[in-house]
Amino acid sequence: MHIRIGLISAAAWTISVTGAAPQAIAQTTPARMEALRGPPGCVPVAERQMELGCYIIIETALGDLPAVPLYWHLDTYPTHASAEAAKGPRGTVVESMGKVWLFTIAEAGWRPSGGEHVAEIGPLMANSGTKYTASYMEAIMFPGAESSVHHHAGPEALYPLAGEECMETPEGRTIGHAGGPSIIVPGYMPHKLTITGTEKRHSLAIILHDSSQPVAIRTHEHGWSAKELCKG
Repeated sequence: MHIRIGLISAAAWTISVTGAAPQAIAQTTPARMEALRGPPGCVPVAERQMELGCYIIIETALGDLPAVPLYWHLDTYPTHASAEAAKGPRGTVVESMGKVWLFTIAEAGWRPSGGEHVAEIGPLMANSGTKYTASYMEAIMFPGAESSVHHHAGPEALYPLAGEECMETPEGRTIGHAGGPSIIVPGYMPHKLTITGTEKRHSLAIILHDSSQPVAIRTHEHGWSAKELCKG
């Protein structure tokens, strides 16, 4: 068992195999997907046609969240049924990267029954009076893939399983990789991701966003452009 608490303000997830990124990643209803996503980008996992890419596994409406620091808890279970039996408030069971996961948004130190605790990532800061949705994603990318500059209406966290990624925000450049610290970007902060290193990158992610907003939004209105620090 290991715990990783990420405190680095950098991340991105609107990434494509070719390097292009969507105008906005939408909720996984067909109407919103057509209205808000741009080609190509993160799409519902049901639309998956190849291994490479960014896929929205599932979205869970969480509603109002408590005004305390929250964390993304990742636990694995041998079966889907055993994970469902252990699921508590704000928990979601998914199957990804060959494993059954129980993803939970809860306070620091929270633990479900059974399973294997893998990580506790946070804090994820939420605003009172805002209803939130947890959008869980997975991505497999080769080095050289990159995103456009964008932001989210809430915090994002990445959990790399293999490979290396370079995140640029107005605060600078951060390198993330499996076995290193997890990476968090605060809500509304513009950011860009580039896959670096020499091996294929596998990663899980959460975007904990305002339910009235799309998952990801282009950030030209922020007036920030990446300095391409990840290519240096």
